[in-house]
Amino acid sequence: MDKEKIIEELKRHKKQPYLDYRLKEETEAFTNMLFHTLFDVNTPVAENLDILEEKFNELVNLACWDLNKPCTKVWDNYVASLPSILEKLNLDAEAILNCDPASLSIQEIYMAYPGFYAIAIYRLAHELYAQGFPLVPRLMTEYAHRQTGVDINPGAQIGKSFFIDHATGVVIGETAVIHDNVKIYQGVTLGALYVAKNLQKIKRHPTIMSNVTIYANATILGGETVIGENSVIGGNAWLTESVPANSTVFHTPEIKIKTVSNV
Repeated sequence: MDKEKIIEELKRHKKQPYLDYRLKEETEAFTNMLFHTLFDVNTPVAENLDILEEKFNELVNLACWDLNKPCTKVWDNYVASLPSILEKLNLDAEAILNCDPASLSIQEIYMAYPGFYAIAIYRLAHELYAQGFPLVPRLMTEYAHRQTGVDINPGAQIGKSFFIDHATGVVIGETAVIHDNVKIYQGVTLGALYVAKNLQKIKRHPTIMSNVTIYANATILGGETVIGENSVIGGNAWLTESVPANSTVFHTPEIKIKTVSNV
């Protein structure tokens, strides 16, 4: 074995000059501290904001490869948005408490519901996404994805009082738009009809109007697909066209009963 030759070959094939995994690790640490700062009663807000600013500056150094982009100006805008984000998250938690008969307390929602955690990290990431901060928002939501099984792209637009019940397997695409008081269950996909790079600037994912409930494993696809307000989408439904307001859509399974003669 020619060790030196192997090393040279490995170096030659490492083609990404900015692929520094410290960015991933530091983003996860930043996300954890940010979550605790907003919710944990024992975490000092003032002190942590100073620490978070330092951590954010580290992310700027790792993520802002184009020196002409004003990444350093993002933090002030981001901190100013945190009260509004927290207000929305409190509404999300209250929606879960009011809708889920299994919930025992508001504290349980904040600490034990994976759907709430995924929504929280999405909302915190979305603000950075909206400011054009590179890569970090996606790393934040992928961190939540790994922990909860919920994949929400930070580019999605989600209104007030959002509730994901049971959470696992939910996918919400980048250009999805979800209005207020929407409730979805595990396994729901709000996805694209087609996947192609030339569709990057086009709305590819559906719009869900207010007061809609989408039950487990329903799939709703397409940028022009709109689910009208007050509608109920049943489990395992497959939709690629719009649904009017006040509709009920359900999947009808075919049931065959085995008998002695046809077993």
